[in-house]
Amino acid sequence: MDLEEKLARLPDHPGVYIMHDASGAIIYVGKAASLRNRVRSYFRGQHQPRTQAMVSHVADFEYILTDNEVEALILECNLIKQHRPRYNVSLKDDKSYPYIKITTQEDFPRIQITRSVTRDGSRYFGPYTSAGSLKETLKLLRGLFPIRTCRDTPLQPRSRPCLNAHIGRCLAPCSGQVDRETYREAVDNVIMFLEGRHTALVKELKEQMEAAAANLEFEKAARLRDQLRAVQEVCEKQKLAAASGEDADAIAFAREGEAALGLIFFSRGGKVIGRDHFFLTGSEGLSRGEVMAALLKEYYSRGVEIPPEILLHDEPEDAATIASWLSRLRGGRVNLRVPKRGTKLKLLRLVHENAVSLLQEHLLARRRQEEGSRAALLELQEILELPRLPRRMEAYDISNFQGSSQVGAMAVFVDGRPLPSAYRRFQIKTVRGPNDFASLQEVLSRRFRRAAEQDPHFADLPDFVLIDGGLGQLHAARETMEAMGVGYIPTFGLAKEEELLFRVGTSEPIRLPRESKALQILQHLRDEVHRFAITYHRQKREKTAYRSVLDDIPGVGPKRKKALLRHFGSVAAISKATLEDLLAVEGMNRTVAARILAGLGRRSDGEDSTGSP
Repeated sequence: MDLEEKLARLPDHPGVYIMHDASGAIIYVGKAASLRNRVRSYFRGQHQPRTQAMVSHVADFEYILTDNEVEALILECNLIKQHRPRYNVSLKDDKSYPYIKITTQEDFPRIQITRSVTRDGSRYFGPYTSAGSLKETLKLLRGLFPIRTCRDTPLQPRSRPCLNAHIGRCLAPCSGQVDRETYREAVDNVIMFLEGRHTALVKELKEQMEAAAANLEFEKAARLRDQLRAVQEVCEKQKLAAASGEDADAIAFAREGEAALGLIFFSRGGKVIGRDHFFLTGSEGLSRGEVMAALLKEYYSRGVEIPPEILLHDEPEDAATIASWLSRLRGGRVNLRVPKRGTKLKLLRLVHENAVSLLQEHLLARRRQEEGSRAALLELQEILELPRLPRRMEAYDISNFQGSSQVGAMAVFVDGRPLPSAYRRFQIKTVRGPNDFASLQEVLSRRFRRAAEQDPHFADLPDFVLIDGGLGQLHAARETMEAMGVGYIPTFGLAKEEELLFRVGTSEPIRLPRESKALQILQHLRDEVHRFAITYHRQKREKTAYRSVLDDIPGVGPKRKKALLRHFGSVAAISKATLEDLLAVEGMNRTVAARILAGLGRRSDGEDSTGSP
């Protein structure tokens, strides 16, 4: 069925439409109150350049019917998150800020730091833009309200508590030193503190302190008094008041050319407690209402906390549907407001001014970085007498441990900056034993063969190749590149320690000055490929070690292996476990536990079967 026939058969019904290009890849996902009207509109009349570009690549489309617009919005967000289509607006962080996570879905919740937010039933607080601020917050929390930080999920009973309990940093629910209700009180106090509800927390602590004193529990009353004083000190330090005493987010964005930045201020209990910003890609040509709608859908679909009120600098497109969707996610009413006067308008103007300032800083820093990178590339071209500016640079490295788990890696710089999406890793298939030269040749032959086969992941050829190593590695690389018909690409080797640069045709190395920008960009490229190779090698070696220890033990399948690793955290910890420790693992029985001990060379009494200490 061709496109025109499919367009003619579109239903007048809410749903989600999915655009595909000629290769079948999803390039755009959208929702509509009427699929017929919305999808047909793309192929009729004039559009913004970005929309026209998208439509020119559409080779096919499909759609999914939903009961209403809210259901369509939910499905749209899920599909965008899953497929990351090229022409949808997306949020890009230029940083990875940490959050505080409290696992409220567990009987005895724990507190931890995370850099990813998921909809797993936990509460997330942050992001914390300052590592120092996060450390101070955690230090204060662990002193005030000692809830657990261990990774046991679910909590495993212990005969003796850990060191944190002995130094007053944990209430030790694992050893039965606290009941669930008392522990939950501590967790609730932590949540109140992190939500910025300091007034309610102060009142709660005062009541608990007075009750403890009335019951002659003077040690408990003294501890509550100290907690109360610490919280009051924090209250005194928090001076930035929001527009009202309620919980709200205030959102604005700034645009300049193709660059756009969204900024969110978090207000809890009437106080601005933090902010976060994102760069928006794919927003060019869209109205401000369309950008604001995309920002809301992208941000709040991440599983972050949703307040009852969201203040907006611009009216979003389809505001009623988005508000209904947010209310469903939150489990309570969410109001989207665009203030026209008063203190809330002043707050939004402040957010917008900050967004403009941050975007200007980013654009200035980017321009300076581009100028610096270009200067370094020009210096490199001149010193090494390269035929053209090395805009695309590739580096290669091999990593192994005594010949095992050999891997190769390729890192890519474009215009002097890393392009992580183009990095590639290779599992060595044809080389046995420690042979870096042969492994390097395998990696290069596979890379350039894939390019010759028009593989889109390898189609772009480099202007410059850097090998992590000296003359030996360089000669091995050049031999393969000549055989593959890409010997014309300038290739150099960079040796560690003395940072000597080698080229084919001479044994004399090139010594670039330490302060040389050209040397610094080569060092950065070499260090990137080395890091990437080492990381992949460690992952592969750990996976191999885990498999070799457990795979041959009867009764240990994928589920039990996963449960073991989740319980103990590492293969090393499993190897030290006793029979009782193994029996505490979910789904474990005595027979399989004894087999695991035997497979690890241990007896059921915990002794080493070899008799060594």
